[in-house]
Amino acid sequence: MAASGSAAPRAVAARPAGALSGTLAVPGDKSISHRALMLGGLAVGPTRITGLLLGVDVRATAAAMAALGAEIDAGDDAWTVYGRGVGGLTEPADVLDLGNSGTSARLLLGLIAGHAVTAFVTGDASLRRRPMQRVIDPLQQVGARFLTRSGGRLPLAVTGAREPMAIRYDLPVASAQVKSAVLLAGLNAMGETAVTEPQDTRDHTERMLRAFGAEVAVARDESGRRVTRLTGQPELTGQAVTVPGDPSSAAFPLVAALLVPGSAVRLPGVGMNPHRTGLFTTLREMGADLGIENAREQAGEPVADLVARAGPLQGVTVPAERAPAMIDEYPVLAVAAACAEGRTVMHGVGELRVKESDRLSGIAEGLRACGVTVESGEDWLAVTGQGAPPPGGATIATQLDHRIAMAFLVLGLVARGGVTVDDAGPIETSFPDFVAAMRGLGADIAELS
Repeated sequence: MAASGSAAPRAVAARPAGALSGTLAVPGDKSISHRALMLGGLAVGPTRITGLLLGVDVRATAAAMAALGAEIDAGDDAWTVYGRGVGGLTEPADVLDLGNSGTSARLLLGLIAGHAVTAFVTGDASLRRRPMQRVIDPLQQVGARFLTRSGGRLPLAVTGAREPMAIRYDLPVASAQVKSAVLLAGLNAMGETAVTEPQDTRDHTERMLRAFGAEVAVARDESGRRVTRLTGQPELTGQAVTVPGDPSSAAFPLVAALLVPGSAVRLPGVGMNPHRTGLFTTLREMGADLGIENAREQAGEPVADLVARAGPLQGVTVPAERAPAMIDEYPVLAVAAACAEGRTVMHGVGELRVKESDRLSGIAEGLRACGVTVESGEDWLAVTGQGAPPPGGATIATQLDHRIAMAFLVLGLVARGGVTVDDAGPIETSFPDFVAAMRGLGADIAELS
């Protein structure tokens, strides 16, 4: 599989036009898509997945699971995974290239750590810069061995444990990916694996493990921290999984509808996991006209239809404890803040420095180039809006970051001089056909020749 970002850059420009209107079904949830493929690969019997995100990140996970021995059939309406059973993964014959996908890399290292196989793992230029040591540290306690570049970076070699150890691990930093990697490694260990979190993070892995038949218990310790316990060596059974719409992808058309005057957009079937809805809470605090309708449950996950209507926004203070529930949405929240009245301060955002790019710097630099007043520190960002569209007119360096690219295209739909991004190619990792989907709502977004 070619690494993300290897194609020639695709410059794309967004400009103000008329109101946005209509209904847009956003792509399937990326986090749930990854996990459905992985757990399907460890289950006994077929797992049928509908609504799977077909972006390159998820395809990288599918290719890796196939290389590890799972049989995967990509149908027109659904994907079917025939698993190997817990402990049944086989040694891949070639390097696992995970493109731009940090989720694929960290979670797969957990899976491999619990199997007596050796694998070589790499990714694109962006992924090779991202830290893996935070996953490697607990997985070494499980019994896996690693050979890495300096700083625990890709490319790396991992040899899983012949007899993986069940461990108790206190996360030093709130991270759903590290928690998930430890739990996945614990699947093939005898005894109970326990992970304690300093702050609650998204719980897709725990929910899906239960759905596949694992025994997972969640409780609070004496300090109020969430502790997740997994009983090892379960027999996972193949399931029918319906993937809800990704709330992180929904964020972009949603914020665009809130900002472009006269807009009204419906986004059906969006995942409403409470560990993923921090952006929606924040936008409502800013005064957004954001309706949540037809709430229901789908494959163990809460789902609802979102209806966004344009209107004025006010600056707010976003507390640090909300960061895990909206860590991927800060770029587009910063765009909303740039158009709001007053100062929006976002605390606890240091994790943005180790995403696909240094997102904190990327957001700040891009907004300043568009004429927005921005202040930032190691762990905070403040954006001062004037209650009106900013000047815009800049070309933004996306640094192979799909969320930076989409956020600034949203800004271009309202900024007086529009906005150009230097490369929209990385958007394919999470929101294939984003440009076409936004055009369908009435947006003026076009690729430059």
